[in-house]
Amino acid sequence: MFPWLWSYVRRYRFLMVFGLVLAVGVSALNMVNPTVAGTIVDKVILGGQRDLLWKLIALMVGTTLLKSLVRYCYQMMFEHASQNVIRNIREELYDKVQGLDFAYFDKTKSGDVMTLMTGDLDAVRHFIAWVIYVSFENALILVFSITVLMSINWRFTLIMLSVTPFIAFFALRLARRVKPTHLRVRDQFSRLNSAVQENIAGNRVVKAFVREDYEIARFMAENEAYKQRNLDSTAVRVRYMPRIDAFTGLLPVILIVTGGLMIINGKLTLGELVTFNGLMWAFSNPLSQVGGLVNDFQRFSASADRLFELYKRTSRIVNPPEPAALGRAKGRVEFRHVSFSYGDGPILEDIDFVAESGMTVGILGPTGSGKSSLVKLICRYYDCTEGGVFLDGLDVRRLDLRDLRSNVGITMQDVFLFSDTVEGNIAFGRPDASFEEVKAAASLADADGFITEMPEGYDTVVGERGVGLSGGQRQRIALARLLLKNPPVMVLDDTTSSVDVETEERIRGSIARLSGAHTTFLVAHRVSSLARADLILVMGEGRIVDRGTHAELASREGYYREVWLHQSGREVADRVPSDADLVAAGTGKA
Repeated sequence: MFPWLWSYVRRYRFLMVFGLVLAVGVSALNMVNPTVAGTIVDKVILGGQRDLLWKLIALMVGTTLLKSLVRYCYQMMFEHASQNVIRNIREELYDKVQGLDFAYFDKTKSGDVMTLMTGDLDAVRHFIAWVIYVSFENALILVFSITVLMSINWRFTLIMLSVTPFIAFFALRLARRVKPTHLRVRDQFSRLNSAVQENIAGNRVVKAFVREDYEIARFMAENEAYKQRNLDSTAVRVRYMPRIDAFTGLLPVILIVTGGLMIINGKLTLGELVTFNGLMWAFSNPLSQVGGLVNDFQRFSASADRLFELYKRTSRIVNPPEPAALGRAKGRVEFRHVSFSYGDGPILEDIDFVAESGMTVGILGPTGSGKSSLVKLICRYYDCTEGGVFLDGLDVRRLDLRDLRSNVGITMQDVFLFSDTVEGNIAFGRPDASFEEVKAAASLADADGFITEMPEGYDTVVGERGVGLSGGQRQRIALARLLLKNPPVMVLDDTTSSVDVETEERIRGSIARLSGAHTTFLVAHRVSSLARADLILVMGEGRIVDRGTHAELASREGYYREVWLHQSGREVADRVPSDADLVAAGTGKA
């Protein structure tokens, strides 16, 4: 973990080293005023050398001003370095997240990622910006103060140092026991983040089912657990911090009792006692901060470990060492005996078919039959466990991911819109598209009508995830986004499920006009959406249980015929559909 972090810090090592050099100077300057104060007592007040007074006062004032200025400079150096380090880490981790495959997001809550990118990174920033130089500064102050005090009276100094072994013992105990509590605090904070994010994203569902009280109770439980984890961490600190503070608090007692006795016995001057008293803060303050610095270090260590885990995570979907050249694909898609599993049992088994360039392939089947999983393999969101998926005769695993996905466009069941204008959402895949092209794509998706009726038309900003739009409107904007991208292979995963029959018919007509130049995969539950397809695959329990055209499938017994008869209002009967039936179903064929 530390070598990884150093790879970012070393870019600013000269700035930080220079800051530490300045910290050495400030630590040395901290010794001046207490020493001068002792000199004033011995030589000016008791010795009568009044001509030294103003010179010594000027030295103290100058030292104070110089110390403040230099300290400000190196604090800003460390802050500058820390902000740059965190910016670079955040950018590279965000890039890492963007490159991770679907399997990572299937198992990772968004709250975990948000905690990594915010709270954990801030703990690292705090360590670089504050803990490093404060620890270094305190160590130097302690060393310098011991050196000065030893030069004055080594016996007195050793007596005051007698408390340090006890402080070190409790500091080490604190370090060992507090880190696990920080890990638990961090994990619970992640769960709290996830609960809040899910509730905000699904607030309409919560209201629709009158589950506000349940969600409030769930949040309160996570919040209470977060409070308890923090109290557990605090309990460890308060178990040891008072002991550290108690031994540190003995220093003034040792100073007064021992120093007084040594003055009485003539082994210490009053000015030297004043110097000891003045440097006591330089002696005690570093010792008293040991517990807090140890706590900050362990918090940093816990957060850095989590960040390093993300950094080490690798995607199973990666570019091949030498990708095959593809260019703009013709659109021939072939599944050769493909099987696929998420790891918990087979999802697809022995899928074998060919979609020639320009064909429209419909996919129908009950929920959980593997329809969406099948089309996700075309984009290589996942890799098949057996067999292969081929585009224009090339295994998709041999293609550059950007090249592949620029040739395959997909609209998914869960439509996602960004908090952007309608035009920005449609042009997401082609940000350089002109407004006329955006409008044309919206017209093909039958979205132009409702968009122009919005308060600001295409400049209307949609809410997060498309809040404020109906399900059908979101689907049509997502479809327009796909049509504007205009890839050779288009995958529409239940894209028109939320629109009415008339709108769906218009959209089907638009897609049909484009289908000659595109290979199109239509995943749907409505038979009417698939009636014009050149090939329809009927899925069942991860297999292709039937295939053919609408006329062929509707003419023989099976799942497709049952769905068609049910959706068209007919009774299931042993009869071949008539020409009128086929026309009514939307094929337009005799």
